[in-house]
Amino acid sequence: MKKNRIARVLLLLMTAGLLAGCSQGATGSGAGASQGSASAGENTDIIIWTSGEDYKNETYLNSLREKFPEYNITLEYMSSSSMAAKVSEEGDSAQVDIICSEEYGYLYMMEDHLATLDDFDFSQFLDDIVPDNHKFTPEVKNGGCIIINPQVLADRGLPVPVSYEDLLDPQYKGLISMPSPASSGTGYMFLKQLVNEWGEEEAFAYFEQLTENILQYTSSGSGPVNALVQGEVAIGLGMTSQAVVEISQGVDLEILFFEEGSPFSMYGNAMMAKSADRPAVREVFEYLATDLCRQNNEMYFPDQIFKDFAPEVEGFPKNIDYGDMSGDTREEKERLLARWTFS
Repeated sequence: MKKNRIARVLLLLMTAGLLAGCSQGATGSGAGASQGSASAGENTDIIIWTSGEDYKNETYLNSLREKFPEYNITLEYMSSSSMAAKVSEEGDSAQVDIICSEEYGYLYMMEDHLATLDDFDFSQFLDDIVPDNHKFTPEVKNGGCIIINPQVLADRGLPVPVSYEDLLDPQYKGLISMPSPASSGTGYMFLKQLVNEWGEEEAFAYFEQLTENILQYTSSGSGPVNALVQGEVAIGLGMTSQAVVEISQGVDLEILFFEEGSPFSMYGNAMMAKSADRPAVREVFEYLATDLCRQNNEMYFPDQIFKDFAPEVEGFPKNIDYGDMSGDTREEKERLLARWTFS
């Protein structure tokens, strides 16, 4: 998803003679409207920031339209790093009520401005993914993989890579895309995994060399798959779920896992402390963090997060060997990103 691409749904109040509606396509880049009413004096404007993918955002928008026609809900896309920076810098002045699909490391960075969810039922989730501070709820276990466009490789007479070391070969120069760890949680998980697997110095030396072959470090996690779909690159370091969605729609892509296994990161939902006393915000958050979360788990990200629910998505790889993502703390993320100078 491109930075600054905004998915909005404006659910407008019905008043005498005033009707408004707008609906755009399936990418979630437009806005849809429906009618509703609210009690006099009640604030029904609810702003949600999300770093989620286009296809997931549209699913959320449709569900929010149907569930809450009486509320004026705006869903805005923002990259993980931009969202964390705005909340951290602006605090209670930030124009947002609910944070959606944000990477755990960034959620910890903004935790001083998030509500403690004392009334939320965390027991429905697997114990090891529930944050100790109870300031955000699990939503997604987001795994990464190496994705190739076999046609681009074949057109150039290039072999399919079988290891991270293969990606350093000059024959792939300008044919690789990766999200920037500085702006994308997806990019950071690749960096963190190799730091854990190889050691910090070797991992940073690797990315310094890999940069020579990178066409671009994208600002969002979906960038590499988008570039693969367009035939702009042959190899992408990206999200398994997004690759599965594209393949299910007939795009000729292939998913690879190298010896180190799949990197992964956890994403969650949160409510701003300044908005926690508003019944409408609490109602929308509860629905988003439970019903929509389960729907998303079933449709796009099938790695188990609920204790009683282990869905399967057609075409999603089975028995994935996940890599070492230990030590993924707020302090560690800030320290590693301070070293990242390649994009």
